[in-house]
Amino acid sequence: MRDIRELLTGQDAAFDAGTLALYTTDASNYRHAPLGVVRPRTADDVVATVAACREAGAPVIARGGGTSIAGNSCGPGLVLDTSRYFSGVHELDGHLARVAPGTVLDDLQAVAAPHGLRFGPDPSTHSRCTIGGMIGNNACGSHSVAWGRTADNLESMDVLLYDGTRLTVGATSRSEVDSRAALPGTEGRVFRELRDLVDGNLALLRNELSGWGRRVSGYGLEHLLPENGFNVARALVGSEGTCVTVLDATVQLVDLPRHRALAVFGFGTDVEAADAVPAILTRNPLTVEGIDIALPGVTGSDLPDGQAWLLVELAGEDARQRAEELARELRRPHVVVTDPVAQRRLWRIREEGAGLATRMSDGSEGWPGWEDAAVPPDRLGSYLREFKQLLARHGRKTVVYGHFGEGCLHMRIDFDLLTKPGVADFRSFLEDAADLVAAHGGSLSGEHGDGQARSELLPRMYSAEMMALFERFKGIFDPDNRMNPGVLVKPRPVDADIRVRAANVPVVLGYPHDHGSFGEAMRRCVGVGKCRNTGGGGVMCPSYRATREEKHSTRGRAHLLAEMINGELITDGWRSEEVRDALDLCLSCKGCLSDCPVDVDMATYKAEFQHHHYQGRIRPLSHYSMGWLPLWLRFSALAPKFANAVLRRPRVAALVKRLGGIAAERQLPTFADKPYTRSRKRRDGGKPVVLWPDSFNNYLTPQVLHAATEVLEAAGYQVVVPEQNVCCGLTWVSTGQLGMAKRVLRKTLSVLKPYLDAGYEVVGLEPSCTALFRGDLGHLMPGDETAALLARRTRTFAELLADAELPLRDLDIDAITQVHCHQHAELGFGADEKLMARAGIRNSTMDSGCCGLAGNFGFERGHYDVSVAVAEDRMLPAIRDAAAETVVISNGFSCRTQIAQESERTAVHLAELVRAALRPPTKDETP
Repeated sequence: MRDIRELLTGQDAAFDAGTLALYTTDASNYRHAPLGVVRPRTADDVVATVAACREAGAPVIARGGGTSIAGNSCGPGLVLDTSRYFSGVHELDGHLARVAPGTVLDDLQAVAAPHGLRFGPDPSTHSRCTIGGMIGNNACGSHSVAWGRTADNLESMDVLLYDGTRLTVGATSRSEVDSRAALPGTEGRVFRELRDLVDGNLALLRNELSGWGRRVSGYGLEHLLPENGFNVARALVGSEGTCVTVLDATVQLVDLPRHRALAVFGFGTDVEAADAVPAILTRNPLTVEGIDIALPGVTGSDLPDGQAWLLVELAGEDARQRAEELARELRRPHVVVTDPVAQRRLWRIREEGAGLATRMSDGSEGWPGWEDAAVPPDRLGSYLREFKQLLARHGRKTVVYGHFGEGCLHMRIDFDLLTKPGVADFRSFLEDAADLVAAHGGSLSGEHGDGQARSELLPRMYSAEMMALFERFKGIFDPDNRMNPGVLVKPRPVDADIRVRAANVPVVLGYPHDHGSFGEAMRRCVGVGKCRNTGGGGVMCPSYRATREEKHSTRGRAHLLAEMINGELITDGWRSEEVRDALDLCLSCKGCLSDCPVDVDMATYKAEFQHHHYQGRIRPLSHYSMGWLPLWLRFSALAPKFANAVLRRPRVAALVKRLGGIAAERQLPTFADKPYTRSRKRRDGGKPVVLWPDSFNNYLTPQVLHAATEVLEAAGYQVVVPEQNVCCGLTWVSTGQLGMAKRVLRKTLSVLKPYLDAGYEVVGLEPSCTALFRGDLGHLMPGDETAALLARRTRTFAELLADAELPLRDLDIDAITQVHCHQHAELGFGADEKLMARAGIRNSTMDSGCCGLAGNFGFERGHYDVSVAVAEDRMLPAIRDAAAETVVISNGFSCRTQIAQESERTAVHLAELVRAALRPPTKDETP
């Protein structure tokens, strides 16, 4: 056999350790090192790639968004990733859409929506899952109660067999079946053998393959029955890449409901909620979704009283009336929500369940494995009761949520996958659970497919005769077992190839939320891929949105770090160049800390990695220039006018940038004539508060600190500034110089300790510094009592003024605000919005993501293009669209700098506007 690398010349193919590491797993418990990865751009590329695999004898592993929870998109073959390039809606004709397999579901919905249409199935991963992946798994989603599975919404497909044969398949009349069966070659053989399979087993197929909607396990052979139109396309849906490769699909669209009402009902237990489902289904709802009190993020949300809830969506002009009638019938605590924004808040809890449930409320780890079993809805209550008993017998606990309306429950269970006895019990549990589902007439998989997680268990659900038919069906399309081998037919064991590893890696940071373990922190990312969202709001993940490269997503980086500590593909540990390169475009924005359902904190992991990677080595030049920026700013204050004059000379500026590793496209900042700490006027009286003199505002924009001082004094505070030089160490942290960062912080804590002991609060104006005190300080100084006290006492400017009496006039202005990423992640912005309202500022907080400058990132050589691309994603267009008289607000120095350098606007700090509201404006003063 020829080397597949030679055969794939001309394709976007990769075989390096870093790329292989990115694709070792999906969102499941399983891990397989692939042979290589190809990212096709066209159907011809797919044909050429499969031909190369055929010549080399290599298996083909089809992959879309990589969000499979069953392990059906990772395997020991050549991974065919259609999500990067092979996408797009090619045609929209009435209620039909023709799409490429790599098309993200939300992108299809965006094309269909202006026509009043949508694709019915809508899994919670709709912002990143692909149509090809949905076809592979027979994905369903929350609206399958009304609109069915992917199989029910597929018209036809263009598919490729491993031997190179292309077929167009769909519903087929008997005459057409006979006609195609008479053809020579593979096409004729396929239709002859399919016809013979059906004709010889009609009774078995009709008796064992029920028409119940959530029977996803196994192959969908019922679609080949004469009464179902001998629909080969639908029979291939849910085949998980084990039979064919999808080249093109035509799907059916449904009408968008014009009116919807979401009724939320509270119950004492999830079992009580399950018992109520049959009565609710008589009302013909669009959805009946369940969530449990144990799901992190549920408490504090807009839910009625209860310990478990059902979200019931109804459509039609009388939707609200029908919801109220249902409420009277159920007589349960309830709310009926018709506002789309409020509905989205509630749906977000449900949609992020797969990630949220990975960390249970007590901090323990939850895993997939028994992820989406389903039973007929009228059996759901009894099944759930017995399942809870099964959990108790095995000493396990879970969080329950999911598609109650179709009897499909999602779970994350606290399996012990780190020890041999734990893995043995994992297997025993799955066997017992499979028997329980089969006893209730259910399906091992209700929407995610079988993959490695359930294929071995299928004989517990199906007869030996049906299992033989499944093997025969696969053999018709893939007689050599080269298409995703080990799945569905001749399966790999459910307890083999577990990706979860115990790792004791010496680290510098504390990881207080992961029991001090870097390995446990790496297990946070289970691969649900929310960081691959490119069309919605939030901050995460700016580098992925700019590049669309997996290695520049939070998930990709997490997978690389996990492979680094595993040491199998990436063998040089902290010295890994693959990990270094992937982390290079991480902006350390901390968007993942708030937007990722499991609070992955890539900025912290990057700092840890850089500390070890460069330990005892020469660092990038920018680490010395911008990593030590507080020191250079202090020196500049000795002669700021001279420094500015020198740096305004083009040749000098170019030299400084070159020596400092700074992007040539960037303008160097202008130093203030006098820092705030040397120009402020001290006033006594009032409640003392420490105003944090961060390096950015102190040396570059001291007017911000002066404005805050005036406002705080007007609010009755005595502003205190530390007598000695202090720094939060942020620039050393962001460049991974953690030893120096800790030295700086130890000095700072010693300076602040007397103030903290005296009960002072500390107010910060720069969000990144304030967020470090509130967040990263626990990593940097674990167990330090003064650090913990500082974290508790630190306030934002707006938080401190929340209850203060301020003599504010009504500014009567419009404003838009770019929220600093660290404020979004660690601090929140609600207090700022309330303060603006008090000052008569009609503010619109932009959902504009990261500004792209992100501290040192956007100034570093080689980062300028990505930095601007991030800003152009949402922030800069929104600023350009704002009216000229609209004020642009941003509390972050980086955000204000990016706005000033990349637009024609100047942003102000909130403190400056609030100061303007303290007194009548002068003739020359405008807010």
